[in-house]
Amino acid sequence: MTDALAATPSPDTVETGVRDTGPIASGLADVLADTYRLVFKTHAYHWNVEGPAFYSMHKLTEEQYENMFAAADTLAERIRALGHLAPSRMDEILNRSKIKDATGELSAGGMAQDLAASHERIAHRLHALAELASSRRDIVTEDLATARSAFHEQAAWMLRALAKS
Repeated sequence: MTDALAATPSPDTVETGVRDTGPIASGLADVLADTYRLVFKTHAYHWNVEGPAFYSMHKLTEEQYENMFAAADTLAERIRALGHLAPSRMDEILNRSKIKDATGELSAGGMAQDLAASHERIAHRLHALAELASSRRDIVTEDLATARSAFHEQAAWMLRALAKS
């Protein structure tokens, strides 16, 4: 094995003025886990939705899972910028996430309601993360959490509105 391939990921000490980065990185990892679970759920509904709301639901879910997939990278890179390791195993994602799978087959409206509730759950976690980051002088994570919360709140609103059709 060459030296270039022998490097293993490790935490770093980062001195940016952010206090106590561990809980912030953990909160980011929780949101990252929720995001990955919701990307999959959204993608699965995108594939399987049927009925008169098919096109609207299909297009909306595509926009949402693409946004969340890109956001996962941003969340993981913020964890690394704080000097911590991002989750790297599926069991970590499953154990950290509060997003749950629905039971049984859902109608298009049921899918929209389920996704809306999941987006609200992530927004709730992001509000807590923003407060935590603020209390530890981490304006970058606070801004990231605020922006991600805005996305999830808007996604929930759109899905709730679609579910009424």
